[in-house]
Amino acid sequence: MKTFNIYLSVILASILFFSCSDSSPVDSNNNKPDASSKYVIAASPTALEDVADYLLTTESLTEGTVSTLDSGVEQDGTYRYYVTNNNKYFSLLYGQGNPGAVTTYQLNNSGELEELSDFQSETVQAFTSVEDDVLMMKIPRSTNDPTAYWYRLDTKNSQFVDEGQIDVVKLANNGEGAYFSWMTQVGDQVWAPFSTITGSGNNRFSTKYPDQARIAVYSYPEMKLQKVIKDDRTSFIGRYFTKGLSVDEKGDVYAFSSAVAMDDDQKMISSKPSAVTRIREGTTEFDQGYFFDLEEASEGYYVTNHFYTSNGNFLVMMRDLNKKAPWTAGHHLAIINVYDKSFTWVKDLPDAKDIIRVTKMNSYISEDGQTIHTGITTKDGSHVYAIDVNSATATKGLEVKGGIITSINKIDPVE
Repeated sequence: MKTFNIYLSVILASILFFSCSDSSPVDSNNNKPDASSKYVIAASPTALEDVADYLLTTESLTEGTVSTLDSGVEQDGTYRYYVTNNNKYFSLLYGQGNPGAVTTYQLNNSGELEELSDFQSETVQAFTSVEDDVLMMKIPRSTNDPTAYWYRLDTKNSQFVDEGQIDVVKLANNGEGAYFSWMTQVGDQVWAPFSTITGSGNNRFSTKYPDQARIAVYSYPEMKLQKVIKDDRTSFIGRYFTKGLSVDEKGDVYAFSSAVAMDDDQKMISSKPSAVTRIREGTTEFDQGYFFDLEEASEGYYVTNHFYTSNGNFLVMMRDLNKKAPWTAGHHLAIINVYDKSFTWVKDLPDAKDIIRVTKMNSYISEDGQTIHTGITTKDGSHVYAIDVNSATATKGLEVKGGIITSINKIDPVE
């Protein structure tokens, strides 16, 4: 088995860790957390290209101003991605073929981000919080080297405590290689949707099997394959580096397909619509009685990303079908309800043609699930918008000067 070769540095870094407090409540209107909690906003400076993000902290998402020009914690390297677990904030560097890194922060009792550890790691293409761990996956793009590697980071002590391998050609079982779009904890398991890719030619992400939805089900923490769940009513679930599954309060799993399977020339070749399907709690089969056609509901758009709020409601990012592309995120926002299959465009947002970026990776959802705060950057600047789920109405809030908002999270200080 391939060795991760970072255990010693991680162990040395782990002595810097301190214990963390439990999450503190927010007020009923969700305008501000209690005085000690902070939102962490990752923003890429707009003045320069290919520069590192800044991490900015604020007590409110609905008012005020923060800036990358004179504040924040600068990250080391571009293409950073973020996840929180155990009240710690993890910044992961995507190395684009080079080694990556994991930097860990906590909020000290002075309300400032404090670096706990910073160590080199593998560059990974999928990661998620599972119990007290951050599970990460390094995924091959070639069938000539068909081994994916997973790594389990214990967030309590910042140590990699386990690792393993997955043969993606064997998993695909069709002559191509399985490529995981993301991973999601479902009960005590990890579900990993995947497309299958040729791994060769002009487009390594091309496929001869565009109309297949597949989910690999793994036990946890052993990561032993239990089953592959299959459905041919949609194309693959999720997109590259984009979550495709969410679990509601009932334990039901909803799967989102963008229908962006490609041939060798990057031509869209799926014959299936962009849609939502469902797997009932306690089962490992798609519910054949449930199908939510998002192209039909939106009258000509496909989904590129989603955030679950509560009670069957999702904020979805949509894009014109006539502009379908494999990597581009949509700038049209809507609220859908997967229970009654309703679809409502969000009002009072900037015009989609003026939007440069909508936060893709992390948006902050209120504890009651009624409001979702997402970052929107236009040529006129960047703001956090509070979207009321019930009315599908947006209100402009915090301004982020000099930066494109890439992530919004919340953490509490240590005691």
